Amino acid sequence: MIFRMRRKLFCEIAPWAYRLSVEKCILARNVRDKLRGMKFAMEKSSELLPVLVYKHNSLIRRKLGNSDLLLQENKAVNLAIAAPKINAVLIRPGETFSFWKLVGRDDVSHGYKVGLTIAHGKPASGVGGGLCQFTNLIHWMVLHSDLKIVEHHHHDGLDLFPDYHRQIPFGTGTSIFYNYLDYRFRNDSQNTYQLLTYTDGEYLHGELRALNALPYAYHVHSRDEHFARENGVVYRKGIVERQVIDKVTGRCLQCDVIRENHARVMYDTTHLGGLEDNVSAESILR
Repeated sequence: MIFRMRRKLFCEIAPWAYRLSVEKCILARNVRDKLRGMKFAMEKSSELLPVLVYKHNSLIRRKLGNSDLLLQENKAVNLAIAAPKINAVLIRPGETFSFWKLVGRDDVSHGYKVGLTIAHGKPASGVGGGLCQFTNLIHWMVLHSDLKIVEHHHHDGLDLFPDYHRQIPFGTGTSIFYNYLDYRFRNDSQNTYQLLTYTDGEYLHGELRALNALPYAYHVHSRDEHFARENGVVYRKGIVERQVIDKVTGRCLQCDVIRENHARVMYDTTHLGGLEDNVSAESILR
């Protein structure tokens, strides 16, 4: 039997090659945006739009497995730098919101610190780490509107940390990397929206506001969430749904599956028992 060694990618040759590859991807994204003639949301207004569509507060310092607590402190710094760059932005009809277009580079020269990141399916650290919590917050609010998500990346297929005071369904997170892994949504409605984002040291706060009231409400929830062992590997499974509800009648007009989770559990699962059959996630994690 002949074993062939995998050829190294250019970005794996040396640190300089990796940096060069990153810059190439950044340039390619900028060129694509220019060629497509996309209209990005850039204007801000200190005057708040009158209708509150949805609001959410996200705890900044969280217990995430055995991760270094310093990374949590640095994340607080990173979020405090980024939040004002999004705060009060207007998303007018036909405009696209881009996280990175507003926030810019998350590097040392802009004050960012080393925070928790995900690399090759494992917890790691890097400058600007923790900003995915920001896009998680924005994504969760956008799901409660008629805004159209046009770019969304996910830590696909992995359950990296045990739950700790989880507020939103598993599987509704985001993954970002400047600038070619972005979080974007487009306003295809005739309404104007506005995002408010700020930190107070303990929480990252967000509000999605609009010029006019929405005719529908949106409810996002998980169902059939459980753990299961498959060929000796533990997976977290479940379905995330979004319901569109008529505000006048209270009737559910539409129900869509927005995520089917089948995520490999990456933390110690010995406390889960044998798992010969499915085990309720709620019974284990709450």
